This record gives sequence, C-alpha cells and structure tokens, in this order.
Amino acid sequence: MMMSGSVDPTSAEITRALPGDDLVPHPDTVMDRAFTLPAPCEEVWPWINQLGKNRAGWYAPAWLEKFVPPRCRGLRRIETSLQNLAAGDVIGDWGGRDATFEIVVHQPPHVLVHRSTRGRLRISWTIILTDESGRATRVHLRFRINGVRHRRLVEYGGGLIDFLTIAALAAGLRERLTHRALR
Repeated sequence: MMMSGSVDPTSAEITRALPGDDLVPHPDTVMDRAFTLPAPCEEVWPWINQLGKNRAGWYAPAWLEKFVPPRCRGLRRIETSLQNLAAGDVIGDWGGRDATFEIVVHQPPHVLVHRSTRGRLRISWTIILTDESGRATRVHLRFRINGVRHRRLVEYGGGLIDFLTIAALAAGLRERLTHRALR
C-alpha cells in the first residue's frame, strides 16, 4: 500500500480508458495524477463529493492554508448540505469568474465526471476512487482539454500547476482523513 506524497499515476492508470474520456475525444493535453489515501472509498467519497469553488473549496494541508485568507480555505469537515450533488448539476470552478463545471457522471462512491466549455476549450475532469483492500483508496484524476492555442504552455505550465495543486489536494485529504480518524 503506497502512502507516499507522490501523485504519479501508474502506467496502467495512464493507459486505461476512464468514464468521461469520450467528452474530449481528441485532447490536446491529458494530465493524469493519482495518489493513495489511508481510508476506504466510503470515507473518501464525501470529501470528493463536496469539492469545489463555492462548495468545500480545495483541500490543502494546514501549513499551506496559513498563507490563504480564512474565507478561501477548504472545509475541514463533511458538510451534509454539500452531499446532494447529481448529474446535471453545475458548480463553480477557479478557471475564471464565470467558469463552471457540469456534473456528467455521479456514481458514489467511485466515479465523478465533470465537463466544461470555455470559449473554444473543451474540458473533462474525471475522479475515480478504487478500493485497495478495504483499508485504502486509490484516487485517480484525469484532466483532458482540447482547443488550446499554446499546447506547450498548457503541457508544461499547466502541468506544473496541476501537479502542485493535486499534490496539495492529496496532502490536505490525508490530513483531514487522519484527523477525522483520530477523533
């Protein structure tokens, strides 16, 4: 069971087809990230389900959130009012003032697929939770985008930002799950 801070997916994760791949069939860029959390899918799912702008926020570890205004910090609890997400719902995203994601697939506690159209950009974002022996969850995130003008900028600059934000998400979720288990 891998519990390190890595967000590197396995080659099998990178090559496997995921729900939502068909939403952006010819992507300019695909970013796969994956990490393992020390809790079963049923405990991880509520955190994933409430993720997002104007929802529970983006989970970063406490040391990093000290540099973020309190109103912008991610929740440190499961919020019942945010658990009613369903296919067809539209949620805010940080990609601009009017940026949103539509929920396309919502299959608790394993699959959440988002899509967005922003001008010429077509985006899908899939989150898959896979049970690992009932004691841990493998989280696989895939971001697909087409319609980009500067492919290298998205691959390298966007890739770096994606890597850092998913690493912060992984650390923040580990912290929240560990804290919750200690209560």
